[in-house]
Amino acid sequence: MSKRIHVAVGIVINPQKKILLAKRHDHLHQGGKWEFPGGKVETNESVTDALIRELKEEVNLDVNSTSAFMDISHDYLDKHVRLDIHLVTDFSGNVSGMEGQQVKWVTVQSLNEYEFPEANKPILEKLFNLDI
Repeated sequence: MSKRIHVAVGIVINPQKKILLAKRHDHLHQGGKWEFPGGKVETNESVTDALIRELKEEVNLDVNSTSAFMDISHDYLDKHVRLDIHLVTDFSGNVSGMEGQQVKWVTVQSLNEYEFPEANKPILEKLFNLDI
């Protein structure tokens, strides 16, 4: 049985309509690929609370609210991930890779220039069809 992981994912959109990406460290699962920031949902923690905590820890953002965007389950060979994805437009702070990871703001149109984990493909498809 593969490991199961529940992940809160933030599609962070700034006032200039750019989306925040973070690059996974090479030593991590799916290392070297770009992702939408977030992290594991801990026991007895809501997805929103996990996302608020993770975005502060990872990219130094103070999130005021989130809204549900989509929910994806994906099986890799070594683990099963459930991605609970939320839109984040109500936040403050200056983005910084708090764990030494590269972060950048990109347009929706340029997302296809970045390599993402396979589980992120449905997110990309949905974002390409939004009017951001």
